[in-house]
Amino acid sequence: MAEIVTPRTRECERCGRVDEWDPERRSWRIVTEDDTKQSGDPHCLHEWDINGTFNPLPE
Repeated sequence: MAEIVTPRTRECERCGRVDEWDPERRSWRIVTEDDTKQSGDPHCLHEWDINGTFNPLPE
């Protein structure tokens, strides 16, 4: 049986916001660096870097 993997991080190609998947909360959370959330532009319609090149099947 094939195992499906999901992305663990994502970055907006427009504003640079970076999110990480939180398995305990089962949702995305904004990455924090030096006590500052890397939220990018709050008005951005995010274009995540997860596209057709992501392979959900491990090699």
